[in-house]
Amino acid sequence: MATNWEQYFERTGKTDVLSGGVTMVPVDTPLGQFSVWTKRTGNSPDAAVLLLHGGPGATHEYFEACDSFLPAAGIEYHYYDQLGSGNSQNPDDARLWTIERFVEEVEQVRRALGLGPDRFFLFGQSWGGVLAIEYALKYQEHLKGLVISNMMSSIPAYNEYAETVLMPPMDQVALAEIKSLEASGDTTNPRYEELLMEHHYVKHVLRLPAAQWPEPVVRSFAHINQSIYVPLQGPSELGASGLLLHWDRTADLARINVPTLVIGAAYDTMDPKYLQYMSTLFPKGRYLHCPEGSHLAMYDDQETYFAGLIDFLVDSAS
Repeated sequence: MATNWEQYFERTGKTDVLSGGVTMVPVDTPLGQFSVWTKRTGNSPDAAVLLLHGGPGATHEYFEACDSFLPAAGIEYHYYDQLGSGNSQNPDDARLWTIERFVEEVEQVRRALGLGPDRFFLFGQSWGGVLAIEYALKYQEHLKGLVISNMMSSIPAYNEYAETVLMPPMDQVALAEIKSLEASGDTTNPRYEELLMEHHYVKHVLRLPAAQWPEPVVRSFAHINQSIYVPLQGPSELGASGLLLHWDRTADLARINVPTLVIGAAYDTMDPKYLQYMSTLFPKGRYLHCPEGSHLAMYDDQETYFAGLIDFLVDSAS
């Protein structure tokens, strides 16, 4: 059943600001027009941040940690569910799930929200970091700054880190079972999730006991659209094997001339040394290290994460 905003959008056929700062943005694609959901918090003439969530196919929900930090710093930010995710429309056609089409979607969202180089910061976490890098390489003239959080600029390097650093210390019996389930295509088996939670997630995704994971994270992960996630990321949680397998933009980072913050964490699924190195490749790069954090350092090293993020946004906005 369509929600009220879906009925309204279908009836009017236009972008509109609904209650609570929600804006439905029409997005043109090769397969027709669809709508995506955004929500603004705050109003700043200097710094407006568009948040690109991970997954691919997750939702904005795990970004709700921002509510405890960014408003007090006077920073405007926009939640955004990418097409196929969360509150946005969910067309069932794999031809839509390409990096290039998602980049054009972000650009249409930017225009609809009236964000420009006087105040537009693009923030990408995990898969959102891939999307943010690709957007910046094509449309950096619209940016005031860029944040790449917990995402290496090379999937081959990420896979090598998983194989050579993350997997060897794991319980090898459990690892063998994980790989066996992946090889047989049985990754929807509850046992797969159970093994990953015990041997990987609580060590490298969010360093808290599973029962203590914050509700917005649990909610966002429960809403991941597997029809987007699997084609791009691949079925494995220990590396990438989908359409992103050969993605590598490291050699192109020097072309991104806007102030850029790269965020890494000691226990991340992404190599923190590589992330620090990445930051030196941007002409105006800066690195933020979260010594207690993992892939979701915005939760398990929260004070470090948000203090560094806010410092960067305030410095770059002035």
